[in-house]
Amino acid sequence: MDTLDRRLARPGAVIAFADGGGDGRPVLLVHGAGMDHTMFDAQAEALTAAGLRVLRSDLRGHGASALDEGVRFSAREALGDITALLAECRIARAVIVGHSLGGNLAQAYAAAQPARVSGVVVMDASWNAGPLSHAERFALRLAAPTLALVPSRRLPGIMARASAVTAGAIARTEEMFARTPKSVFLDVWRATASLIAPEPGYRSPVPLGLIRGAEDRTGNIAAAMPRWAEAEGVDERVVPDAGHILTWDAPDETSTALLEILAEESFVTAMR
Repeated sequence: MDTLDRRLARPGAVIAFADGGGDGRPVLLVHGAGMDHTMFDAQAEALTAAGLRVLRSDLRGHGASALDEGVRFSAREALGDITALLAECRIARAVIVGHSLGGNLAQAYAAAQPARVSGVVVMDASWNAGPLSHAERFALRLAAPTLALVPSRRLPGIMARASAVTAGAIARTEEMFARTPKSVFLDVWRATASLIAPEPGYRSPVPLGLIRGAEDRTGNIAAAMPRWAEAEGVDERVVPDAGHILTWDAPDETSTALLEILAEESFVTAMR
């Protein structure tokens, strides 16, 4: 697949990205916290083969996208990066496929700018607007302080084993997480939590697809996503033998689920 061969200057950051080009319907892939665009290698290849125009980038502070000295990751700026990236590529509307933090950003972006979004596919991310129990609220508040107590040298391994289930995916995930300074990772986690804002009765203003790994035990995803699917009246696609990093645990099955969603009438109509 193409490397990230282009750069976009943004306030406080430089965003590395690649635009597959062509006349296909545009799909923007947004990776999760501590990861980079390579988590979507298999999906990008499958989407391109299906004739879609694939955009990939590294979120600010991740991979090849640098943060200026002293600048901290924020959800607000990351959402602004999406607008800037679509404008740079002269794309009026795109489907946004987001994993974990990327899924939270995709939801927030569609809520704020539905005219710029022709659909959202969320992979293993919390439901931004969904109800939270007292226990879930408590866990959300404690997550960043708890992670802050974990020694930096141990954090990548702990997070990798909690995120993936196959040996190869665990090793790749640990290597990836080890590249992110602990301070940045904590800022990114806080940004993720900031996007969780229960809003009873809220429904997606654009076509919605939901995918999760059957073995995902992070956060409240396994419990909340089925409720989310029921509230929205959509099918939840569950990928067997995959954890939170489903694109590496089960790349082919994840690609198949994604292509099935993008072939649904609501997505096809919205992407025209």
